[in-house]
Amino acid sequence: MADEPRPTVRARRLGSELRRLREAVGKGTDDAAQALACSRAKISRIETGASGVRRLDLGILLDLYGVAGGEREALEKLSRESKKRGWWHDYGDTIPPAYADFLGLEGDARYIRTWQSMVVPGLLQTEHYARAVLEANPAAVRPERIDQLVEIRMERKEVLSRADPARFWAIIWEPALRCPVGGRGIQRAQLEYLAEVAQLPNITLQVVPMEVGATAGACGAFVMFGFTDSPNPGAVFLETLTSSHYMEQQAELDGYGLVFEYLRSSALNPANSLDMISAIATEM
Repeated sequence: MADEPRPTVRARRLGSELRRLREAVGKGTDDAAQALACSRAKISRIETGASGVRRLDLGILLDLYGVAGGEREALEKLSRESKKRGWWHDYGDTIPPAYADFLGLEGDARYIRTWQSMVVPGLLQTEHYARAVLEANPAAVRPERIDQLVEIRMERKEVLSRADPARFWAIIWEPALRCPVGGRGIQRAQLEYLAEVAQLPNITLQVVPMEVGATAGACGAFVMFGFTDSPNPGAVFLETLTSSHYMEQQAELDGYGLVFEYLRSSALNPANSLDMISAIATEM
C-alpha cells in the first residue's frame, strides 16, 4: 500500500485550531461528528491535518464553536490555502520534511520571535556566514547540498522585506557574536550586517551579555511563530543535531512565551545591544 500524503503545515495548523476551538466551548468529538453527520474518526483526522475539510463542513464547525469575525475569516483563508505549495517545493528532496514544516510556519507567520545562543538567527545571516555554519555540521548537511541550502536560507529573508513583512524579534547571547564563524573577517561582516538590519522598523534585536550569568535560555535555541495580529505564539520550533520538530500545545506555548519574556528582561535594550554589536565588530 502506498504511503498517504504527509499533512501540510497549514492543514495541521487548521486542524489544531479546530480542536482548540472545540475544546474551548466544551464540545466533544461526538458533538462535531454529529454536526457533520460523520464518524468520530473523521473528526480526528481533520484535527490532525490528515484529512482536509470541505468549505461547507468548516462553516458548520465554526458555527458550532461560535467563531465569527476576523478569526473566522483567518481560518477560512487557512483552509483555502491548506494544499498550497510553498516556494521551497521547487528544491525537491534537498529540503527534508521537518525543514519544510519550518519554512511553512515561517512563511505564514506575522510575528517571529527567536532565542539563539550559539549562532546568529538564520533570517539575519549573511551568505558567507550561513555557508560556514552549514559546513560545520557534516552530520546534518551533505556537502553536495550546501550550495542549495545557502540559497534557500537567503531566499527565506523575503519574509522580512515583502510588502507586509513579518515582525521579527531576536534575542542573541553574546557568545554567538564573539565566535569567529568562518573566520574573523566573515564574523565582522556578519556583525556589520546585523547592525544594518537592526535599523529596520520590523526588526527588534537584543543581546544578552555574558555578565548576566545563567539565563532562562539554558533550555536551548527556539523559534516562536505567531499567525494572527496578536504576537502570542501559535507554534514553537525546535532543532536538534539531525532533526527538528514543532510544538503547539497551549501549555508548551505558554512555557516558551514565559522564557522569552525572561530573556527579554535580562537582555540589553535594542539601542545598547546595537552598541555592543558594533563594538564587538571593531574587535574582529
